[in-house]
Amino acid sequence: MSGVRQKAGTSARTAAGLADQGDTFRARPVIESDLAAITGLDKVNTGKAKPKYWRSLYERYRTPGRPRFFLVGESGGVFAGFIIGEVRAWEFGSPPCGWVFAIGVVPEQRVQNVGSRLFDELCRQFKQAGVDKIRTMLARQDNLVMSFFRSQGMMAGPFIELEKSLD
Repeated sequence: MSGVRQKAGTSARTAAGLADQGDTFRARPVIESDLAAITGLDKVNTGKAKPKYWRSLYERYRTPGRPRFFLVGESGGVFAGFIIGEVRAWEFGSPPCGWVFAIGVVPEQRVQNVGSRLFDELCRQFKQAGVDKIRTMLARQDNLVMSFFRSQGMMAGPFIELEKSLD
């Protein structure tokens, strides 16, 4: 990722902290050897091990040339987190936009701006793919993830999720 951009509401001290960490952080495409760390982090965050799920996402998202992105963040060469998104087009009358559907940060790295840096890189790639909006969906009670996305400038969008139990 190039340079550090200061977001509205970000203090100069915080922006300087990002710059200081910039030498050791990088976002890159996922590789197969990342799957163990991703699966382990997901188990820490959700309490469930889902290795087959993460393998299937890896297989689907590693295909180059598609508007799909599975990025890993490294801090000092060590796995620090991941983010996954894709460009989706025309669902329910929506113009193409970027969708974030998974993010995870190693708990000890959460105050190191890993999530923000991964999000910024995903946004950069979405913009390069030609979209100008980004969306996500999350559980209302997930305050940690809600706070993160709101800190990135996201707010309620124009759609409402509806569901029905099939039991």
